[in-house]
Amino acid sequence: MSTKTLLNICGPTAVGKTAVAMYWAERFKCPILSTDSRQCYSELAIGAAPPSKEELAAVDHYFVADRSITEPVTAGEFEHFGIATLTELFKSHDVVVAVGGSGMYIDALLHGLDPLPSDPEVKAQLEDRLEAEGISPLFLELKDADPVHAAKVDSRNPRRVIRALEVIECTGKPYSEQLNSEPKERDFNIVNWVLNMDRNELYDRINRRVDLMINNGLEAEATALKEHQELVSLQTVGYREWWPYFRGEQDLERTTALIQQNSRRYAKRQLTYFKRFDKALWLNPNDINAQEESLRKSEVLS
Repeated sequence: MSTKTLLNICGPTAVGKTAVAMYWAERFKCPILSTDSRQCYSELAIGAAPPSKEELAAVDHYFVADRSITEPVTAGEFEHFGIATLTELFKSHDVVVAVGGSGMYIDALLHGLDPLPSDPEVKAQLEDRLEAEGISPLFLELKDADPVHAAKVDSRNPRRVIRALEVIECTGKPYSEQLNSEPKERDFNIVNWVLNMDRNELYDRINRRVDLMINNGLEAEATALKEHQELVSLQTVGYREWWPYFRGEQDLERTTALIQQNSRRYAKRQLTYFKRFDKALWLNPNDINAQEESLRKSEVLS
């Protein structure tokens, strides 16, 4: 049995994952591996809510602000990066903390992604349709071909809708039926926590954090990224709401309200996704006693 342990901390946006990760990383004197699909981009210094300069100085972080938005990373690529990083880190640490809220990236790290077929020609045709028709007809097509997967995927994420349709076109089978139910074996132990709290409290935290981002200069950050708005990383919550604002189609108050609303919806989707982690322990971020008990049962703490 391995003596190495990955403490994976996930949960919805604004629940307090960073603070819990910092607490345990400092207690174990270990590094943190991010499982956030946007915090890796250096340009998203406000909207992606990365760790503060003080937090980055206190604990070594990996996959945080280490590349540009012009160098996109897929979940599959992250799996290879994450496992390679953990292999190195476990040479000098018995515990490593992973933290983030991007379900597919977490799945990739903990369980591995399935090797599904890819066809550049099919993908190009779907991308041409996206440009000509928009995302809605493609999502309706996915809903008709694979309602199981359509119920789980973000209907506003063109990359994931197109990927599912590409696999369906290549195989003639629903995407959901081709997902491997058997996770890959990892050569380290996994303690998996999903942080959650009362919904009203979470939504209040989300609203206040968006206000703080606006006050800290999110508009200026988005302005600087306007020319890249077609990138997948900028078609996400906190950025896509600015493009109509810059075109004069809505005011700042409406833009702020939309970011808050879409962030709350995103949190709900995250919680739905995390329910698939059948061995995860759901905890309140402020309940240190329950967290300690979990680690003792897992023999990570004595």
